Amino acid sequence: MVFHFFEILVAVIFPLSEALLTIFKRAKKDRTRVQDEGSIGLLWAVILASIVLSVACRWVRVAQVTMPEPLRVALLLGLVLPGLALRWMSILTLGRYFTVDVAIHEDHQVIQSGPYRFVRHPSYTGVLMAFLGVGITTNNLLSLVVLVLPIGLAILHRIKVEERALRESLGEPYAAYCARTSRLIPGVY
Repeated sequence: MVFHFFEILVAVIFPLSEALLTIFKRAKKDRTRVQDEGSIGLLWAVILASIVLSVACRWVRVAQVTMPEPLRVALLLGLVLPGLALRWMSILTLGRYFTVDVAIHEDHQVIQSGPYRFVRHPSYTGVLMAFLGVGITTNNLLSLVVLVLPIGLAILHRIKVEERALRESLGEPYAAYCARTSRLIPGVY
């Protein structure tokens, strides 16, 4: 019962926060150069399709795994909520440089504070943590794979688009930052 409360809470908070970001944090064409290459649309399409498929896969019996509810709640609280918190901390750290579409501001700078000290894309690390947590708590291996793998691949594509735009616009300062930080997981990748 407790688990379902947290599951519903996450199912409402994440989409609502992302919808608000989409409304209020689009790049302003007069002050930025948008270089999104359609990556935001692709990412959202993959996220929505993965969620729908993950829910559908929950009833595939051969992939079901039983997990005690306290462990499910702990995993939900230990991965999803910190993942969403990391995403929001990353967004707040970027401040006005954050946009939902890949865009470079006229005075864009390399941000190296907060979670950006450790990884170049902490916002995506947070999203992946959250989806991994939700996937694990489905009690179904197929749901987990369908939820995490396609979203992870779409995020990697998005990172490629972002890093290309940042390298072209910021040059050596961004290249130096890339040389000393990992993309998503400190010291790993």
